[in-house]
Amino acid sequence: MAPQIVLIDGPSGSGKTTLAQQLATVCHKQLLHLDDLYPGWSGLAAGVSIVANQVVGSTKPGFYGWDWTHNRPGQHCEVDTANLIIEGVGALAPEIIAAAGGRAVGILLSVPEALRKQRALERDPEFAPFWDMWAAQEAEHFAQLAGIAGELPLLRLDVAQLSRKGIVDQVVGWLRQQGRNRK
Repeated sequence: MAPQIVLIDGPSGSGKTTLAQQLATVCHKQLLHLDDLYPGWSGLAAGVSIVANQVVGSTKPGFYGWDWTHNRPGQHCEVDTANLIIEGVGALAPEIIAAAGGRAVGILLSVPEALRKQRALERDPEFAPFWDMWAAQEAEHFAQLAGIAGELPLLRLDVAQLSRKGIVDQVVGWLRQQGRNRK
């Protein structure tokens, strides 16, 4: 049986969204972007709580997306946690892992900071004034991840060292292996 929930985490600009989109296509899974529900630029911790309590740990999984244009909650989205990829900074937070209760595997991406910042600001130039505020929240989040290796199967990837195809192939192979390990 394949893992029900795949959690993809890493700092801004590390390639989480690109990998998650490719995996969702290859693995036929629903994709949830944490960017769609962080309540504003200071909302990393709140986004983690939303995923843990209203998505992964809920009997009626769903959430209200964040309307970034109007800076307020947006439309309600339902989620199928039996076949889901969650990507974004915070996806591997201990609160989410605990709520998943053994149904998840994790992927942690890394890439050098200069390259991350370049990628993030090329993708979203409006991010520039918020980079430092967001980076501080990321640092706090990643400081909490030291002990997660024993909490769920975890694949760590330095994506600067691999091609996009190489990353996807490696992750798909690893996910298949995790599925075999769960039988």
